[in-house]
Amino acid sequence: MRVTAVEGDITEQRVDAVVNAANRGMRGGGGVDGAIHRVGGPEVLEDCVRRFPEGLATGDAGWTTAGGLPARWVVHVVGPDRNAGETDRGLLVSCYVRALEVADELGVRTIALPLVGAGVYGWSAEDSVDAALEGVAAAEARGSGVEEVRIVAFGRAAYDVVRTRVEQGQSRSTT
Repeated sequence: MRVTAVEGDITEQRVDAVVNAANRGMRGGGGVDGAIHRVGGPEVLEDCVRRFPEGLATGDAGWTTAGGLPARWVVHVVGPDRNAGETDRGLLVSCYVRALEVADELGVRTIALPLVGAGVYGWSAEDSVDAALEGVAAAEARGSGVEEVRIVAFGRAAYDVVRTRVEQGQSRSTT
């Protein structure tokens, strides 16, 4: 599985699926969630309401249409809100593990991941990237069919963290 660091906007990634850092209600919000709903359009929200009438639990994932996004699907995950006392890092890792499991259910070969929890939920970019890399390792261990994982960082500072962590992870896996 190839992992790359990308600086840019997750809504512009031409991949099979993009991952949305959603809230439990699955009805749109700020940050990545707001951007995905804005670009994806009303189809994304309509599918969220239909498929997840009660929302999703923290650490879980589910998919919807991607609407107007250049991807085919949106895989929604609900990260733990560290600022609200949800400090179980295992739930952050679970977001990435579950996202990649859902991706495999859909037959996804290329996927773009945001830094789940690294916005208003209070996790550091380092925590989020490390959790993503743990999720990728778990997916590889179970024989995932995903071929390319892009970890998409919005802004240069976040990108530098992602690039460094991805390079460190790759150098560890080749030694």
